[in-house]
Amino acid sequence: MQNRLTIKDIARLSGVGKSTVSRVLNNESGVSERTRERVEAVMRQHGFSPSRSARAMRGQSDKVVAIIVTRLDSLSENLAVQTMLPCLYEQGYDPIMMESQFSAARVEEHLRILRQRKIDGVILFGFTGLNDAALTSWRDMLVLIARDAPGFASVCYDDEGAIQNLMQRLYQAGHRHISYLGVPHSDVTTGMRRHHSYLAFCEAHHLTPLATLPGLAMKQGYEHVSEVLNSDTTALVCATDTLAIGASKFLQQHHAAPVQLASVGNTPLLKFLHPEIITVDPGYAEAGRQAALQLIAQITQSGDPQQIVIPSSVM
Repeated sequence: MQNRLTIKDIARLSGVGKSTVSRVLNNESGVSERTRERVEAVMRQHGFSPSRSARAMRGQSDKVVAIIVTRLDSLSENLAVQTMLPCLYEQGYDPIMMESQFSAARVEEHLRILRQRKIDGVILFGFTGLNDAALTSWRDMLVLIARDAPGFASVCYDDEGAIQNLMQRLYQAGHRHISYLGVPHSDVTTGMRRHHSYLAFCEAHHLTPLATLPGLAMKQGYEHVSEVLNSDTTALVCATDTLAIGASKFLQQHHAAPVQLASVGNTPLLKFLHPEIITVDPGYAEAGRQAALQLIAQITQSGDPQQIVIPSSVM
């Protein structure tokens, strides 16, 4: 039966030391793939998973949650995580950070490991291509950020409103030739929704759209911004701060005519390097706080799952 065996028993049956079993349980490095598979096979065969009391005896918190980010170096996701942590710490939860790198398979593997460790709940930064079916068993203990899914608690950004706010600000300042630097439509939120908002504003105000959608990275902004610059261009809207930083570097080096940059993000790095750029705050910090509060409410069964959309604001 489950938990009848101890770590010592699993070590004996696997032919390894207790420390090796512990590293496998905690998904730590230093264990060969073959050894890890052998230990996990024994645990599956005997239905073993470490109990909460065992975790506490090892000095681990009895209240553990996971935060799965898409990239550990993401400026926007770090802003959200910074507000999650105080909420979680205040309620006695110990957070574990994991990274998906936009891989659905990696998310599924992380969730499998977290299930084995009897984690209390998960905050998951969603992305296009994520398999909703793989999340079904986590429905009551998971909060999605940046995308929604039927039946799941979620916190999303107003992608359309963010671009609308920037375009309105530029239009009111007299700009009539506004280009757009964005993300491919394979990314539904940052890509498709933000680009469609730009096109809708151009159509409503009889502006000629000029856009390219290279990706998220600073380098892509630097290398592709020239595709949306011509002699009439007076302003450029960037879907992300990273694209804006790359575009700004190109403009400084290769473009003599002044171009007003605007971007979605309002991250500290952009504000420090380029305070002249008009930014809209999508509410990354508030999204992190709301996600943590939602997860705590689910774990403690003190609230129903909500689908929250954070409004943006021009800075």
